[in-house]
Amino acid sequence: MPTTKDPAKTAGPAIILVEPQLGENIGMVARGMANFGLSELRLVNPRDGWPSEKARAAASRADHVIDATRVFDDLASAVADLNFVFATTARERDGFKPVRGPVEAGRALRAREQAGQRTGILFGRERFGLYNEEVGLADEVVTFPVDPSFSSLNIAQAVLLMSYEWMKSGLAEETATNFSGPELVPATKEQLHSLFAYLEGALEARGYFRPEEKKPKMVDNLRAVLTRAGFAEPELKVLRGIISSLDRFSPAMPRGDGSPGDDPRRLPAARKRAADKES
Repeated sequence: MPTTKDPAKTAGPAIILVEPQLGENIGMVARGMANFGLSELRLVNPRDGWPSEKARAAASRADHVIDATRVFDDLASAVADLNFVFATTARERDGFKPVRGPVEAGRALRAREQAGQRTGILFGRERFGLYNEEVGLADEVVTFPVDPSFSSLNIAQAVLLMSYEWMKSGLAEETATNFSGPELVPATKEQLHSLFAYLEGALEARGYFRPEEKKPKMVDNLRAVLTRAGFAEPELKVLRGIISSLDRFSPAMPRGDGSPGDDPRRLPAARKRAADKES
């Protein structure tokens, strides 16, 4: 077992496709690998031969994966230089191999990569997966927690899932993302209370608190709604701007008598003239 890492030999597990049929599927596999930092693709006896322009087109610019793809006549040759291999399957198999889920498998691959071992993941044919003797060439089995009544995965989907788990296992935190939203400073209580007062005044002007005896309870409900969200200062400014725009009124419209849209000075010119004649 190697004890020192050679970066050229530990760039993540090799993805091994056994007798893949469609070039488009191979290309989508390459794309999924590139999404999550994998680059070593091995093909065992691809049905339509290699290279494949259909695969390159479906790879969506993952050309470095396509260009480095290696082709083997048999599976034994494809895994000969690897220290550890997972076989993917959705079917229960006879045998004594450990069976792991994708999360555990990703972590196991990462640990072996850090120890300098070469690893690989086997994926079977699009129609029926791997033969038992092919699974027998692997060290352990990885299976996905799919619905037993519909357990068949597209080969590119299966590769994507394992590639994701490989990438995730190398993050300082498994929930980390490549980017995050802006850091917003929570609003102060003074800013929040100012919004309450402004909103209460705007609603009072428009006759919202009816009947009058229910106003204290209605105010309490409004405060409960607004304090639950935990607003940041910029968010309060947005809300205040909205309330301000809704609170516009004119001297011709006594507060509480209607909506701002009823103001004759806001009506189209023709309707305004008609309103003037009637008056």
